[in-house]
Amino acid sequence: MDIHLVILAAGKGTRMKSARPKVLHRIAGQPLIEHVLACAATIHPRSTTIVIGHQAGDLTAALAGHHGLTYVVQEPQLGTAHALMTTEPALAGRSGTLLLLSGDVPMLTPATLQTLVNTHETAGAAATVVTAIVENPHGYGRIVRTGEQIARIVEQKDASPEERQIREINSGIYAFAIEGLFDAVRSIAAENAQKEYYLPDLVAIYRQRGAIVETVTVSNADEILGINTRVELAAVSRIVRDRKTAELMADGVTIEDPATAYVDTGVTVGADTILHPGVSLEGRTIIGRGCEIHSGARICDAHIGDRVIVLNHCVIMNATVADDACIGPFAHLRAESDVRANARVGNFVELKKTVLGAGSKANHLAYLGDATIGEKVNIGAGTITCNYDGVSKSQTVIEDGAFVGSDSQLIAPVTIGKGAYVGSGSTIRENVPAGALAVSAGKQRNLDGWVARKKKNKSGK
Repeated sequence: MDIHLVILAAGKGTRMKSARPKVLHRIAGQPLIEHVLACAATIHPRSTTIVIGHQAGDLTAALAGHHGLTYVVQEPQLGTAHALMTTEPALAGRSGTLLLLSGDVPMLTPATLQTLVNTHETAGAAATVVTAIVENPHGYGRIVRTGEQIARIVEQKDASPEERQIREINSGIYAFAIEGLFDAVRSIAAENAQKEYYLPDLVAIYRQRGAIVETVTVSNADEILGINTRVELAAVSRIVRDRKTAELMADGVTIEDPATAYVDTGVTVGADTILHPGVSLEGRTIIGRGCEIHSGARICDAHIGDRVIVLNHCVIMNATVADDACIGPFAHLRAESDVRANARVGNFVELKKTVLGAGSKANHLAYLGDATIGEKVNIGAGTITCNYDGVSKSQTVIEDGAFVGSDSQLIAPVTIGKGAYVGSGSTIRENVPAGALAVSAGKQRNLDGWVARKKKNKSGK
């Protein structure tokens, strides 16, 4: 049976107090709605329709990388049933099962979603509702049953004192048979405290008509946590991070303090790697085996090889670091930097679009931008590749075995030949041949007695 996905993402998220659409706020490095889409992708829906409204342009722009999405606009926003009705033209002629998810409920698992589909289709149900039993049901719609069968769903504001004691809650996640769905939704009335069209009212309507309504109760209520405030955003982020760190530790990664490890869901870490407190691994970062990442390091969308040491407070963004390299402390590897095997990038060294060859070293206080540096090169402290002339960027090439003395300036475009030396304090504007020594400073002169004469002149004696 075909599955068609609808995601509700039109709400203003007033309690977030944000200019950003609520479903674009992030947990574990991804917008809330991306978590929902990733989960839904596991059941291979035939179509995906997203109901948008508030800041619709921002949302569609953020999802531009997804293909095959259909957007419908809910305006004005008159409740969840009204939101579903806006999808009727997009689903015209479709048959099968409609799965309704919320863009602000990011923790639903693929296993639960598959159970929902299986339960719904096996029972031949008109509707199937995902529920949970919680200690504090405040704010959620309650599941009212007759015996073991669901009879209706009552919202918090419309519930009687007795109904508010019910601990089984509605998740807002449903499976519906598409046939007859929209005709049934049209029968929903706005007879509630909010004067909105509530989709949960469809349960009572179906039961009155003798249709089958089923429920799937999740064992872990965290799966259906919705996000309406920044406090809830932080709480769910913590749960997602805890899941990720537990998964990594089960796979052989040592995390010294999981409470302070910030690891995004898309990150991969090899066995026997050690993460010290306060490490942030973001995006699609890949960390190899046997690495050691020290406190304060932030690594985003980078590929780190095996046995790499990243010392304290390094920032590595969109860069590659090969096996057995050492980075930091306080190093900055910017986009498209490529540190080869056994290379060393030391404290307060910054690389940008630079290849640092195997076994090469830049141990202190250097800026290397738009450079190709060969193998076993030594870059002295204070060296700068002057890659920008105010209009365009130019390349610096430093060939294998070269030695660049401290406090040197290499004015690009320029090439330092194989095995060449650049004397300390030099400003290099022309290519240096292989094996040559390049110096640019004048001959040193020592003026004997200069200090004493200066002091005498200042005192007038």
